[in-house]
Amino acid sequence: MSTRILIPVDGSAHALRAVEHALQLARLNPALELHLLNVQIPVESGHVRLFVGHDQLEDYYREEGLAALQAASTLLQQAGQACQQHIAVGHIADTIARYAQEMAFSQIIIGSHGRSGLGQLLLGSVATDVVHQSAVPVTVIK
Repeated sequence: MSTRILIPVDGSAHALRAVEHALQLARLNPALELHLLNVQIPVESGHVRLFVGHDQLEDYYREEGLAALQAASTLLQQAGQACQQHIAVGHIADTIARYAQEMAFSQIIIGSHGRSGLGQLLLGSVATDVVHQSAVPVTVIK
């Protein structure tokens, strides 16, 4: 049975560090399956929905998600590492934690934005929220 690792990405350098870490693990264990996930924040405004249809919103989420996945996907492809790409819509930390559990991932590897101390306390952190919400083990990469 292969180990499935979920790597949430948002197109940032912090997320790419998590992808690089997962790539190192995959080189040591070729049975690892790497899965990239981008979570799009839902459009909540009722006013927007008056002018934009469901299909247009879905296209928007897909286009934005693919753009956010591009750098991570390219990095893995250039290294010869297969991966699967996923796009979800929802509150970011909740969606990552729920997706990992529902899809039976073995682990989440997530990049930290490097906040610590008071900055993390005041601003919060997606990585911290995922650690607290996830039933799946989480590795945070600085």
